[in-house]
Amino acid sequence: MLTVYMFIVAMNQLLWITFAPITSEAAHFYEVSELWIGILSMSFMVVFILFSIPASWIIDRYGIRIGVGIGALLTGIFGMTRGFAGTSFDLLLISQLGIGVGQPFLLNAITKLSARWFPINERATASGLGTLSMYIGILAGMILTPFLSISSGIGGMLIIYGIISVIAALIFIMMAREAPPTAPCLPGQEERALVLDGFKIIFRSRNFRWLMLIFFIGLGVFNSVTTWIEGILNPRHFTVTQAGITGGVMIAGGIAGAMLIPILSDHYRKRVPFIQIALVGATLGLIGIAYATNYYTILFSGGVLGFFLLSSGPIGFQYGAEITYPASEGSSNGLLLMMGQISGIAFIFGLDIFKSNVDGSMGNPLLVLIGLMIVSLIVSTRLKESAIIEVRNEEVIDDLILLKD
Repeated sequence: MLTVYMFIVAMNQLLWITFAPITSEAAHFYEVSELWIGILSMSFMVVFILFSIPASWIIDRYGIRIGVGIGALLTGIFGMTRGFAGTSFDLLLISQLGIGVGQPFLLNAITKLSARWFPINERATASGLGTLSMYIGILAGMILTPFLSISSGIGGMLIIYGIISVIAALIFIMMAREAPPTAPCLPGQEERALVLDGFKIIFRSRNFRWLMLIFFIGLGVFNSVTTWIEGILNPRHFTVTQAGITGGVMIAGGIAGAMLIPILSDHYRKRVPFIQIALVGATLGLIGIAYATNYYTILFSGGVLGFFLLSSGPIGFQYGAEITYPASEGSSNGLLLMMGQISGIAFIFGLDIFKSNVDGSMGNPLLVLIGLMIVSLIVSTRLKESAIIEVRNEEVIDDLILLKD
């Protein structure tokens, strides 16, 4: 179940990032400005904000198979129509919006799938693997798109991606199941409140409100830095190739972090310390990206930033689900992701608006982002550990559930 879910999520993210490494070539092919090519990616963030809550409601009301299945269908159908767009930018944009609508149906189900299919001591690992598929899709898109656009042309590349997205959608629809034969959690832990009722529980949690602020800053930093990595490094005379490699190292670091850190979190039955460690490491990596002048230092900083910042995501998702029980995992997960989409749009425009008029340097706005990362670290010290993950004895867990009821 986790494997077929990861496949369709990876394809959705690959379709999102498709044009980032070939912005100028795509602008020439479709005879539009580079800004319009950027809007193809930016549209995902806007659409996510609009459809996140409805997607969470559908996932909670009708289950993983139907909710994620909708996202899989949209990814497959509109992934294929992109291949039929030819040189029509209008059809391309409509297709991109359709894929974007499917995104929250996929991403908002990460922690719900983990809770439905895995015991409590494996859920951060499962969430980490689900999140890992996002990074794999982004990295695959960054690597494959330039190669395929040269060998097959932009139109041919989009057809190839469309065929694979249809295959991924069909595999999920045919193989996905709603729940395992035996529940992996204790009696009383299966039921969840639906979205609207869950929001009342969620917003009463002070820890979750702090967590939303942390995600607002952290995901905003990631989205803005990956979007403007070339603009950040260019004023220090790094080449486009070096900027692209740095972005790839950042994602590769995130993949490594998403594989390792959630496993440690499950092993030690702790969430908050690993969130704090991730914020410290990510802040140091961001400082290097912002000010280092040596290329190898830049690469190291990119790897550190990706490793720590992206590894904090699955732990944060799982922590949010645990501290807001019995609110639905789809509700908490969707809210955290939506915070990152809102800040991503704001930070992307902010870096561009406040860059230097002299040499285009983004040092000053990046300093603001570093300050915000420090704020998020301070906020993380206010978080209280998840009671569910700390409890080891199953009888005590039963008592905890009864008391909460």
